[in-house]
Amino acid sequence: MILMVLFIGVLLLGIFLGLPIAFALLLSAAAMMWQLDFFDPQIFAQNLISGADNYTLLAIPFFLVAGEVMAHGGLSKRIVNLAMAFIGHRKGGLGYVAVFAAIIMASLSGSAVADTAALAAMMLPMMNASNYPIGKTAGLMAAGGIIAPIIPPSIPLILVGVAGNISIKQLFLAGIVPGLLMGFVLILYWAYSVRNMDLPISPKMNTQEKIQTLKESFGAILLPIIIIGGIKTGIFTPTEAGVVAAVYAVIVSLFVYKELNLKGLFIVLSNSARSTAIIMFLVAATTVVAWIISIAQLPMMVAEFLSPLSDNPKLLMLVIMLLVMLIGMVMDLVPTILVLIPILMPIVKMANIDPVYFGLMFVMNCAIGLITPPVGNVLNVIVGAGKMDFFEGVKGVFPYVLLYFGLLGLFILIPEMITIPMKFL
Repeated sequence: MILMVLFIGVLLLGIFLGLPIAFALLLSAAAMMWQLDFFDPQIFAQNLISGADNYTLLAIPFFLVAGEVMAHGGLSKRIVNLAMAFIGHRKGGLGYVAVFAAIIMASLSGSAVADTAALAAMMLPMMNASNYPIGKTAGLMAAGGIIAPIIPPSIPLILVGVAGNISIKQLFLAGIVPGLLMGFVLILYWAYSVRNMDLPISPKMNTQEKIQTLKESFGAILLPIIIIGGIKTGIFTPTEAGVVAAVYAVIVSLFVYKELNLKGLFIVLSNSARSTAIIMFLVAATTVVAWIISIAQLPMMVAEFLSPLSDNPKLLMLVIMLLVMLIGMVMDLVPTILVLIPILMPIVKMANIDPVYFGLMFVMNCAIGLITPPVGNVLNVIVGAGKMDFFEGVKGVFPYVLLYFGLLGLFILIPEMITIPMKFL
């Protein structure tokens, strides 16, 4: 118990002092090693290096490159144009366009922050010009942005697979139906919200214009088909899918759409390298923490605490999800995954909960934390993009947070909504 209090206390102190999460994690690991009286810098360094030495993690930089190319190379713009052509003419059409585009973009990059930033840059000016209420539209786009961690290719699902020793292919396939259900819930609520609003309606495109738009966007929408189809059929692994996605996106942007030049490619690679370095250092730091946590037998302590619930998997899932919900409000998605998954996975297996189902639920819960205050990275992105007051952004996103938590509760009550579809994909 002393070690657990020490770990949590040092970690929270580091975060409170403004240390980057990775350094706060390393500090907490060092404090536990010191308390156990076997602090050894060499072992510390070896675990730090081995943490990032994982073949599966190679998927992350490649998917990050694909996401950056999507934003800079014209793929995102064409996805929005495609949505405008087919559903933009409906009442509140720009909202439907935002949700549709968010789902397609989620299947390209796997990064909630990147998708939200790209979507907001394109859609918010259009919606503001059409007198859409800024709070509601910002909330809708933030809620759409966090579909990215659920639908493959998802960087958080890759991290869950690595941290929990779960099949990434199965996690990817399991995320398709819940991700689409998240989009469906957003569409239903948006339709309810705009029914009494006086909003301009865009002119309906004719068939020829729709076909032309479809042709122009074909290169963009083909990418998720290639990724998911290739993984499902076994043509390539999730790691190899990252390479395919990056190379395909670069080729389409350079030679088909011709909106990415060598200077732009350098910017894309620089941004991807910075993001990769941050994630990899976090992975390395949490590997040290996971090692010392296992030495200190903290998972066994947590398992003993939760063991009375092991005979009731649904109640255990509810308690775990409430815990993750609280932590997700004050900690970012990646460190939450890397710290908690190694601790909770033994408990999940003890209760005979499907690890793939649990991993997906965990990521969905953490993703909702991206739009909840006070930390909420996606919430902060949309507030900055919309140049609005933070509390206005919180008010705008609040209904969607409730909807998502309701959907999460439904998945806890009826896990077959996730487990059955993933068997047929």
